[in-house]
Amino acid sequence: MASDRTPTYNLKAVVQETGLKPDTLRAWERRYGIPDPDRTGGGHRLYSQYDINTLKWLLARQEEGLSISRAVALWHSLRAEGRDPLVVYTLSPSPGREAESYTTIASGSAMVDLRRAWIDACLAFDERRAEATLNQAFAYYAPEDVCFELLQKALVEVGDRWYEGNVTVQQEHFMSALAMRRLDALLAATPAPTRAGRLLIGCPPGEAHTFSPLLLAFLLRRRGWDVLYLGADVPTHRLAATIDSTHPDLVVFSAQLLDSAATLLDVAEYLREAGIALAYSGYIFGLVPELAQRIPGHFLGYDLRQTPAIIENLLANRPPALPAEPAAESYRRAWAHFRERAGLVEAGVWQPLNGRVALSGTAEAIRHLTTNILSALKLGDLDYIGPNLQWLEGMMINLNLPAETLCDFLRAYHAATAQHLDPALGQPVVAWLAKVVAECGDWSSHWAEGQTDDHTEEA
Repeated sequence: MASDRTPTYNLKAVVQETGLKPDTLRAWERRYGIPDPDRTGGGHRLYSQYDINTLKWLLARQEEGLSISRAVALWHSLRAEGRDPLVVYTLSPSPGREAESYTTIASGSAMVDLRRAWIDACLAFDERRAEATLNQAFAYYAPEDVCFELLQKALVEVGDRWYEGNVTVQQEHFMSALAMRRLDALLAATPAPTRAGRLLIGCPPGEAHTFSPLLLAFLLRRRGWDVLYLGADVPTHRLAATIDSTHPDLVVFSAQLLDSAATLLDVAEYLREAGIALAYSGYIFGLVPELAQRIPGHFLGYDLRQTPAIIENLLANRPPALPAEPAAESYRRAWAHFRERAGLVEAGVWQPLNGRVALSGTAEAIRHLTTNILSALKLGDLDYIGPNLQWLEGMMINLNLPAETLCDFLRAYHAATAQHLDPALGQPVVAWLAKVVAECGDWSSHWAEGQTDDHTEEA
């Protein structure tokens, strides 16, 4: 039966059934808790048919353009609603204009081959071959199909490979630069608008990832809309002058990280006071679906393919935005207090680590956690940080550091907050870190297992 949860299949059988590599299966289990296999008496994994079907479901969502983390977030969101993702979820165009969505025309083997050729050329820093491959793809397929099936999926794949330590940051940046350059050219070549109404599209302060908003600007211009693309890191205090001179009907911003979701909240509150409608989306909302409850505005969902139709519906019907859930007063006080004491906390992290943890990325790790704590406090829930701790785990993996390194770092950070924060004002931060440290042993054991897992279960 498709829903059979009896642990039956070993790792080799699952690899053959899904096409996933053993390292990928272990990485997904460690980072996302999916799949969740049983163990034999000898410690080897045993998977059920339900595990296999779940993996195939996740792979299908990746084929539709979602990253693995967003696919997992969608899985958990459906489960939280009491629905079985294996039964209810399929990607299909909605009635009306959504029927023009870009889904299957370019999903065949030819596009897959072109995507593979483009990735190989980019990883080899062969710009001429990469551009020739893109030219061939755009000659064969509609621009929307190439953007989704080649550029977007390639960027997701290489981003995952960077996280796993199999691709350098230089290779990832080279590929991103070529993709952005091509999108810029496509946007510049779009015809004059044919529809009434103007949209501003960009990123909130601190957000540098612009592929998705630039692609959205292109898609909307292709549909005849007057779109002004503002790019990355748009300062909130400069929006007033832009709005006064452009008179937009809708502002669309994209936040990919927790810290840019926090600055998006500032943008949303400003636009609400100015009486301007805001729509938003981004990677972080797939990773932490509950975040959408904190931003006053219209959430655009998880699938960029459907976003133009959603925006057109907003422009046509002008529905009121759902009210946002404000942060508790204790969190607002903790945010102000932690921002004031953050320098002391960061300095206090170094002393216990000195000589015991050779963490070449310590400064970046400290900055990352501090920023995420401030962002989560502003947004109203420190548990929003959870998925972002995977960034620290990824850094440890890339540096080939022992599993206990992450726990040592988190213990040092917790001790520094307990020392330098007021017991009352800083209580949310200290208590959350205490919980994280208490759970760290489970993380490190899973991580160590992923590093040392014997290969006999692959045979």
